[in-house]
Amino acid sequence: MARERGNRIPFEIDAGGWAEGAIRCPSEHFDERPEGAPLDLLVIHNITLPPGEFGTGCVQRFFTGRLDLAEHPTFESLRGIRVASHFLIERTGRVTQFVSCLKRGWHAGVSLFEGRERCNDFSIGIEVEGTDFVGFEPVQYEALRALAIAILRRYPIRAIAGHSDIAPGRKTDPGPFFDWSRLAVPEILGLGVRFPYLR
Repeated sequence: MARERGNRIPFEIDAGGWAEGAIRCPSEHFDERPEGAPLDLLVIHNITLPPGEFGTGCVQRFFTGRLDLAEHPTFESLRGIRVASHFLIERTGRVTQFVSCLKRGWHAGVSLFEGRERCNDFSIGIEVEGTDFVGFEPVQYEALRALAIAILRRYPIRAIAGHSDIAPGRKTDPGPFFDWSRLAVPEILGLGVRFPYLR
């Protein structure tokens, strides 16, 4: 876990798009953003591998193309899929970064936000280790808030949405147990960002 100062995990996004304070685990599952594309959306996901199991390291191996599909019966459905969000926040609050914020991570899939398709073009993706069926840990919200603030200070993010907001009917994450009020705090709202759930 990143070293804490008080209750704040000290993240800072450098000029290369990497978060100081996060573990760096580079993935090849990215490409270049379209020239001139804005970087103005933060997308929150949830994930576990195998489904419902925490702390296995499988998400990290999946995002970096090193997952052994024979490790679990459910992994066969992942064959040929190349995915990586920019960040993962584990149940312990540990944050790992796989893709520079400046690059197009492959996390959103077929998606639409406010009339714009292909949300990967203009978004940063954060996976929070969890499911649609259990609550998230307080330390995960602490890490998420600190990371979001660092991202907002570096890039012109206008909105923070869930995967379900940009792919309704196809995706349900971060799910009903994700407490948006733990993220939509004055310190973040004061930076000019908005949340679709507050409409």
